[in-house]
Amino acid sequence: MKAVHIKDLEGPSTVSAVEVDSPARAADQVLIDVHAAGVSFPDVLQTRGLYQVKPGLPFIPGAEVAGVVAEAPDGAAVKAGDRVAALPFLGGFAGQVACAADAVFPIPDDLGFEQAAAIPFNYLTAHFALCRRGRMAAGETVLVHGAAGGVGTAVIQVAKAFGAGKVLGVVSTPEKGEAAVAAGADEYVLADGFKDAVKASTGGRGVDVIADVVGGDRFTDSLRCLAPDGRMLVIGFTGGSIPEVKVNRLLLNNLDVVGVGWGAYALPRPGYLQGQWTELLPKLAAGAIVPPLGGSYPLAEVREALEAIENRKAMGKLVLTVRP
Repeated sequence: MKAVHIKDLEGPSTVSAVEVDSPARAADQVLIDVHAAGVSFPDVLQTRGLYQVKPGLPFIPGAEVAGVVAEAPDGAAVKAGDRVAALPFLGGFAGQVACAADAVFPIPDDLGFEQAAAIPFNYLTAHFALCRRGRMAAGETVLVHGAAGGVGTAVIQVAKAFGAGKVLGVVSTPEKGEAAVAAGADEYVLADGFKDAVKASTGGRGVDVIADVVGGDRFTDSLRCLAPDGRMLVIGFTGGSIPEVKVNRLLLNNLDVVGVGWGAYALPRPGYLQGQWTELLPKLAAGAIVPPLGGSYPLAEVREALEAIENRKAMGKLVLTVRP
């Protein structure tokens, strides 16, 4: 079968599609014929050995897929022929992948494979960030950094689907702002001078929850955007640098800075992923969550997809199409 190999740690430019043997399914795993695979920032980090998961070389990346069950163990919640999304965490950029049964999820009949592949990593992260770590309540105002990217658009849609009163996106260009609004944000502000723009938009009150996938030098101004009792959710650092917090700012307005380590939380807790999916599935079926795709690439063009994310050119979720 065709699969993507990371054979060194020189970055996206040396990643390529190769012929490999199909995977063998363990007794407790589901074998999936992959139709589409989501591409994410951790995949880019893995091409340079910068992600916390460091498999031996060469390896097949790909954390999330959508496709059709080829084989399933007796007693599993899915069976051969079922349309599913899944989280193999590795091995998804291939014609087939074996995945733990607990991380395989049914999808609505009218949801295409490319959109389904865009859901697991980003939307489960967004759900964990907002609903578990951020304690978002109905009617609250949410600010989303990197609002045009895959995680950013997922946070926007999950926030709206679960009752946020207002969602503001922070973006670098008006074009990205339009993408954030198309994903469901109520309005956008530009990153340059965002603090004052957010204060103006909220009548000086600030926001209740900030979802930050960017980090870097925006962090202090983000804290200044929080209303009393506000929560700052640290999801990632696509901006490159890791900020530091002067904790007196937290004391003055009773602010929380909250780490969002979804994988570290979910994986040791059997059934947690399925519980998340159970909460998301009605939103998917009702059309409240519709992942915006930023581009679709054949498996042979995986380098271009990874480079688009690394160079911050992607808007919405990028996916690889593995089979028709």
